[in-house]
Amino acid sequence: MRDHVELRFPAHDGQPLFYRHWPASGAPRGAIVLLHRGHEHSGRVAHLADELDMPGYDVFAWDARGNGRSPGTRGDADGVAELVRDLDAFVAWIGTTHHVPVEQVAVIAQSVGAVIAATWVHDHAPRLRALVLASPAFKVKLYVPLARPALALMQRLRGNFFVNSYVKPQFLTHDPARIDSYRSDPLITRPISVRLLLDLHATAARVVADAAAIGVPTQLLVSGADFVVHRAPQDRFFERLGARVKERHLLPGFFHDTLGERDRAPAVAMIRGFLEARFAAPAPELASHLGAHRHGVTFDEAQVLAWPPQRWSLEDLRWRGVRAGLRLGGRLSAGIRLGLDTGFDSGSTLDYIYEDSARGRGPLGRMVDRNYLDAIGWRGIRVRRTHIRELLALAMRRLRDAGQPVVAVDIAAGHGRYALEALAGGEARADRILLRDYSPLNVDKGRALIATLGADDIARFEPGDAFDREDLAALQPAPTVAIVSGLYELFPDNDRVRASLQGLADAMPAGSYLVYTGQPWHPQLEFIARALTSHRGGAAWVMRRRIQAEMDELVAAAGFRKLEQRIDRWGIFTVSLAQRVADAPA
Repeated sequence: MRDHVELRFPAHDGQPLFYRHWPASGAPRGAIVLLHRGHEHSGRVAHLADELDMPGYDVFAWDARGNGRSPGTRGDADGVAELVRDLDAFVAWIGTTHHVPVEQVAVIAQSVGAVIAATWVHDHAPRLRALVLASPAFKVKLYVPLARPALALMQRLRGNFFVNSYVKPQFLTHDPARIDSYRSDPLITRPISVRLLLDLHATAARVVADAAAIGVPTQLLVSGADFVVHRAPQDRFFERLGARVKERHLLPGFFHDTLGERDRAPAVAMIRGFLEARFAAPAPELASHLGAHRHGVTFDEAQVLAWPPQRWSLEDLRWRGVRAGLRLGGRLSAGIRLGLDTGFDSGSTLDYIYEDSARGRGPLGRMVDRNYLDAIGWRGIRVRRTHIRELLALAMRRLRDAGQPVVAVDIAAGHGRYALEALAGGEARADRILLRDYSPLNVDKGRALIATLGADDIARFEPGDAFDREDLAALQPAPTVAIVSGLYELFPDNDRVRASLQGLADAMPAGSYLVYTGQPWHPQLEFIARALTSHRGGAAWVMRRRIQAEMDELVAAAGFRKLEQRIDRWGIFTVSLAQRVADAPA
């Protein structure tokens, strides 16, 4: 049996999560990360370190937060997003501490662990070597009719609470020893919090629906007699999967614990063969997305949204009614009225969303406005602002530690509130701040805000074109940190985005930082396109979303290396930190 060591790594919030490491014999050819099922821990997948029979590879297995020997409330986490962020930190830790870059890492994940892994690959777009998903819990069989709506209602009334797993070990595997060990294992966590259970379902539905965004080589193992999760979402996931290299295997008679089944040797052999082929390949076989504005899934999606419904059809009448309702709401709600007047994507609207203070005609108007401000997209925007502040603070800290000045530029700042609050407030102020925007209204509002916040000594606001490469390249003094927030999401053309990013790269010295945002997913794209208007002449607000792999590729093509990423719990808005590299393309 391979020897292993037991270690801990700091999660994103500093929590010391437990993991096991089986070092490779000799210089490692890569690393394999094992993710356990829900309720379980790394000891339940430890047997795979030997059974895979790949001694030339480091093997790692963690105890997810709230499970096994890791800290946290048993069976709980602040949603799937927190577990995904933990996984992101774990793979980064493997890179910095064990010196295995993500391009040389493969992940084998089962059940709930497979949902965490698939979400991480979807949301963060790591250039992973390979992904193996065994019986992913994309949709858990709850058996009780209307169980999910009932649990959601109870959660609203009671707050978070816990339910025990109904699954008996004899329905997980045919292996008698594994059944007995499940019953006697003191580290098995049978309860699971309702918020985590419901969020698991919502997150999995999003990832299955948008599986085309996943380009990592993927192997899917499907248990043929699974009493715990539904098979149909697994099939839909594979059919939509965007990976150029993908394979699916049905394992007849297998229960849910696919990798702990009695006769698992053929399944393990399939995994071994897949991983050896992927590690033998020269590099991850990922498609380029630089032309995604001309063809592909998101292009097709945007074309459908841009095409109006047939006049007087039921669909047309429905959206006419929605727009009429918005106009009525605009007579009561200050926020809706502002969106109708200036565009729901305007700097004025965003500034109002950031203020998050309901205003309108009387109590009814304020109630309507509160409902408007609490729309999922606007909540995501405010989380995005928090993430921008967090990554800007990190960039400023790193610049100070390196003895570099903090010279900041925001090339499309709107009114500039989020940038000024992050860069000009508190003790850690930037040395220089330049805010730019194409709109004279935004420039005037931004200059007034600079005066209000007392930032005249370090900040100025000027008109500027965020897509003019030569204009951006001439920025003086050269920025050491640049912000592009909420801009590229509004423009589908990658050529314009590349010109903008290249202009920034031309102006910024090696070692400087870029904070950029993305929108890989949005649950209300059709509502936005059919009902809301843009700042561009009141036209329909049709967005072509960019999957995270596309956004990151655009940034990399301009000469930046991605370092960190944040994403809201709904998977709508990302904020990333990248650094200008010295050997960037011209």
